Amino acid sequence: MKRFPWVMLGFWLLAATESFTQSPASRNFLKDSLDSYVSKAMEQWKIPGVSIAVIKNGEWLVLKGYGTCETGSTTPVNEHTIFGIGSNTKAFTATALAMLEAQGKLSLNDKVKKWITDFQVYDSWVTKEMTIRDLLSHRMGYETFQGDFMYFDSDISYQELKEKFSLLKPYYGFRSRWGYTNAGYALAGEIIQKASGMPYREFITTQIFQPIGMTHSIAASEQFNTAANISKAHTVAEGRLKKIPYGKLDNMAPAGAIGSSAYDMGLWAKTLLANGELDGKRLLAKAAVLNPMEPHSILGSGWHPFNRAQFYLYGLGWFLQSYEGRKLVEHTGGVNGFVTSFTLVPGENIGIVVLTNTDSNGFYEAMKWELLDACLGLPFRNYTASAYEEHAESERATADFLTAKRDSIARNPKPALPLADFAGTYKHEIYGTMNLQLEKGQLVARFQHHPGRFARLGALGGNRFFASFNDALFGQKVWPFTIADGKVKSVTVTVADFVEFTPYEFYKQ
Repeated sequence: MKRFPWVMLGFWLLAATESFTQSPASRNFLKDSLDSYVSKAMEQWKIPGVSIAVIKNGEWLVLKGYGTCETGSTTPVNEHTIFGIGSNTKAFTATALAMLEAQGKLSLNDKVKKWITDFQVYDSWVTKEMTIRDLLSHRMGYETFQGDFMYFDSDISYQELKEKFSLLKPYYGFRSRWGYTNAGYALAGEIIQKASGMPYREFITTQIFQPIGMTHSIAASEQFNTAANISKAHTVAEGRLKKIPYGKLDNMAPAGAIGSSAYDMGLWAKTLLANGELDGKRLLAKAAVLNPMEPHSILGSGWHPFNRAQFYLYGLGWFLQSYEGRKLVEHTGGVNGFVTSFTLVPGENIGIVVLTNTDSNGFYEAMKWELLDACLGLPFRNYTASAYEEHAESERATADFLTAKRDSIARNPKPALPLADFAGTYKHEIYGTMNLQLEKGQLVARFQHHPGRFARLGALGGNRFFASFNDALFGQKVWPFTIADGKVKSVTVTVADFVEFTPYEFYKQ
């Protein structure tokens, strides 16, 4: 459900210098260099498997898999292998609602309260005024990813998600700025069910997948463990590649639970590029395709290191930007063990799909740009080289940070109070409880809604501890405790930015 930031100006400029020394504008990258480019990048980024589709003018220019479904396995990835597509799910959700509007069953301007009678947010006036468009365009006033630690891969139900979301105080004013809010799409799924009479999973499967012929696609994370020809999920933690469990995402399935293949996503691209038709047959209403691609939120002016880019916007389930005078309609997706990208250039009838089975690589976006430039006849830039150099520098900085913290812990700095005084039950007013216990002389934090996950706390001295989660996805962070009158009052809990940026204050009970 997340985006992976991977570009820094300095390395883009380095790549620019290198590209001009190669003068490769006339090379046919797709035919003579793609396989070696992908193979080298997979080794560099430690990606077990990749699947790619490129469509232009209705024809497959590229459709193939690389590598294996699982590290250490010989099961090959092919064009039908299923990957978690994360937030690329959002375009399906927005299109589904636009389909229902085209059928006269709802309006995207309908108030959310019309369809979800128990809908509520922090402000009562906003509760009454929030529309379906607000949910889909991320203009509700929340900080990007706000609340996701509570919802993401946790044991809370959708109903509990809705209740907790209602208590969450937005960081900003309603419709004042863009903030990526996964919970809004979870709510959108309930509206689809109310308006269509079908659960979200059934609607996506019967009204989109089946008509298009997407036979290697699934609409719920609970299907991942039983689906055939499906990739395993992987991450890279401190330089080591490892397999991880699939995420439990069905409490917010409309935000990021779909799994699909390069072939199926290519069919999706073909259908969208033809405004809802495939092989001459109308499958989706034209308005259902085009309405979500209209701008709704302003993100910025747009920027690219080599070529012209004038705007960066968000529609309904789509990022929109300009590139060399063309409009790009795109999204990325990141969930446990997968990052992916999906790009359309409607004016050139181009579609690009890149699927990878680790959640810690920048290749999936670098490959998108390389394929796009090749389709547009632009010079080869070797985007993955600059992306990897930035990544390597970030990894070195992280390693230095971790070494410094572990060295500090090894010196046994004295905490402000005995460790036993920190132990106990803590409560966040919305999330619920966290239990902090002494286990073999070390504090261990366990969370009510994340069974199986825990963080070990190493003393950094005074009121600060270094928290390391057993699940690398949730990261390693410094947690400061608030101490007053010789007693622990609270702790500020943070997790990896991939999950959520905003802090949680847990109060000792």
